Amino acid sequence: MTWLAKMGNVFVATSTLLIVGGLLSGVNGHATDLGKFEPGEDYPGGQATTSKSPKHIDVFSQPSRGIGFEGEFKFRIGNSIFRKLWVSSPSSTKSSDGLGPLFNARGCQNCHFKDGRGHPPSANWPDDDAVSMFLRLSIPPQTEQDKRALSEHRVNVISEPTYGGQLQDLSIQGQDAEGRMHITYSEVPVSLADGTIINLRKPHYAITDQKYGPLHPDTMMSPRVAPQMIGLGLLEAIPATEIEKQADPNDKDHDGISGRPNKVWSKKSKQVELGRFGWKAGAPNVLEQSAGAFLGDMGLSTSVHTNASGECTTTQQACRRAPDGKTPEKTGLEVSDELLDLTVFYAQNLAVPKRRNAKDTVVLRGKALFNKLGCASCHTPSFTTGVLEGQKHLSNQKIWPYTDLLLHDMGEGLADNRPEGVANGNEWRTPPLWGIGLTEVVSGHTNFLHDGRARSITEAILWHEGEAKTSRDQFTQLQAPERAALLKFLNSL
Repeated sequence: MTWLAKMGNVFVATSTLLIVGGLLSGVNGHATDLGKFEPGEDYPGGQATTSKSPKHIDVFSQPSRGIGFEGEFKFRIGNSIFRKLWVSSPSSTKSSDGLGPLFNARGCQNCHFKDGRGHPPSANWPDDDAVSMFLRLSIPPQTEQDKRALSEHRVNVISEPTYGGQLQDLSIQGQDAEGRMHITYSEVPVSLADGTIINLRKPHYAITDQKYGPLHPDTMMSPRVAPQMIGLGLLEAIPATEIEKQADPNDKDHDGISGRPNKVWSKKSKQVELGRFGWKAGAPNVLEQSAGAFLGDMGLSTSVHTNASGECTTTQQACRRAPDGKTPEKTGLEVSDELLDLTVFYAQNLAVPKRRNAKDTVVLRGKALFNKLGCASCHTPSFTTGVLEGQKHLSNQKIWPYTDLLLHDMGEGLADNRPEGVANGNEWRTPPLWGIGLTEVVSGHTNFLHDGRARSITEAILWHEGEAKTSRDQFTQLQAPERAALLKFLNSL
């Protein structure tokens, strides 16, 4: 049995788990073989894996291998749209106007720099403030109509009535930005079994400089950093049945893991589908995830979200009257279907890098620990993709994303207490781990989790509770060489 004992404000692990003589020995005395290298796992994106040098800052920005000449041409155009800086209307640059009136970023690349992870505001990045992080806003259902829309999955949340579904801290000229996200941190020390003390930082969020009056008294806030972009088309190509059959919402096998799928309304198919993308799996496909970002992050209309004033609410009348960028050439939209489709194609085809040192003895020991501690119960190592229409190179591939794309209760420490679709306030979608070891190369930091609070993989693991508590507690029992092996495995992904 494993547990943590509390001594003052410090948690201390009380038992051990050892690797001895090339074998993994658990507290029950049974040993298992070292993790073995499995054919193909060094190419986590299957045949679509890029061979770009992992030391290159652009390693997350490469096209899927096998994309073909025409596909690479579309990818490059999509990349130019992804990197485009939008401007406010009216503008002589008709193909790039329509920004705002309220927004969080001027372009996709501002949040997903080099197609990597965002980060919370920090003294290390004094010029970009919160550009790759924002606050989601919502309230509990207020009417029977609200309750029905949620129960039928027509909406994931009920937006805050004045500020909408997302706090926008930037605005075009002549408009007031909605407010500012303010973050403070307190320290939470955790003592490991060998005496090592890790200081976690617990964030506290507030909104300051509110320009449109007070928030609804029941407003729920959820901080989000921009996730990395690699492998999205491969995740989209996994058959829904393969994801859903791993769900065990009532924990019938009594292993403490109760993953369940989010169910969301697809504007594309006009029906309820499996949620796959976003921190709580609130979007069913890359198209709708991208269109949602155009709307919420940049205030740009698409055929999915046609409101040219972005997220301006009915109480923000000056915002709704501001000039917009919809034109007949773009069929009355600010982002035409052609531009949207090219952006989606680009996002779907950002390749997963080849693994490093996958056959290394220490990496394989770390892999054995990963499995022994139960991490693979949520971070499912591999899937085989189905057919993604028009993209043969992403279809029928054995991939290694290390996610089940299901929702899991991660405990009170990580809870945002804000439901989204089926997901409750404690639940998060299991994030893919592929590419995690290249975060610092691409993004210049090692901030992890939905709000970037963790400054290292170790801190991210120590925040795991809820369904992951047993695994987390066993991690605290490892000795330094064991932790190093586990971290070397994770950094090889």
